Amino acid sequence: MLAAISFLALSAALLAETRSEPQLSPSDLVKAVIYNELHPSSRSDIHWKYRLEKQLDGQQETKEVVETKSGSLEKLLSVSGKPLTDAQQRVEAERILKFSHNADEQKKAEQARRKDAVQCDAFLKIIPDAFVFHYDGEEGNLVRVMFKPNPQFRAPSREGRVLQQMAGDMWIDAAQKRLASIDGQLTNEVKFGGGLLGHLEKGGRFSVKRAELVAGDWETIEIDVNMRGKALLLKSISVQQKELRTNFERLPSDLTFADAANLLLKQPLVAWR
Repeated sequence: MLAAISFLALSAALLAETRSEPQLSPSDLVKAVIYNELHPSSRSDIHWKYRLEKQLDGQQETKEVVETKSGSLEKLLSVSGKPLTDAQQRVEAERILKFSHNADEQKKAEQARRKDAVQCDAFLKIIPDAFVFHYDGEEGNLVRVMFKPNPQFRAPSREGRVLQQMAGDMWIDAAQKRLASIDGQLTNEVKFGGGLLGHLEKGGRFSVKRAELVAGDWETIEIDVNMRGKALLLKSISVQQKELRTNFERLPSDLTFADAANLLLKQPLVAWR
């Protein structure tokens, strides 16, 4: 009996100690998450081959993608569910081989990739200041954080003005402080240049889902964007985009574009002339 009482007392003391540990505020947790996303570990040198199913404004394509140390190379497999014809496959193989031996085109692709990375980083850096956060439950090792516009936030860019009218939630791996998913919706119309340069309609939404493929390496596996509006001169803006990434296979970290072409074409590389 005395042993049982001692065990219960010890358990209660440990529980009290656990509960007394300070929990990060939701705002501080989000800041830690954004820092980790902007400063990935050595796992960032991991590359993958995967299947990409993409829908953009009604056009559906299926591709095979190979990541390299200099960017990604992809091969079109089907359009609107229909496999490429023999002639289309030859054209696609020629395009891949030509790119894998064209330093100028590779340089342009690398510049575009870096530009996208800079824009993505700028978007992430805004998040901790653009919103007010609060906890809203947990599931397993994930915690849910709700967000809504911060009335004190002054948007420094067009992307910031979009965030300023958005609310939603994110699921966070609390132990690793990594983003597992984020969903957002425009709560108000967003106008650019007082509406003269265009606008995005209220109700537009986006969703991003991520997964830890190997320890410490988080990859985006699903994207869903649904935005509508008008641009300058009444040109319609219609961003209806869905991406699903599956069948991940890990690749060597030093893969080149030539290696990627070899993998995609499943044949020895032929010297391009």
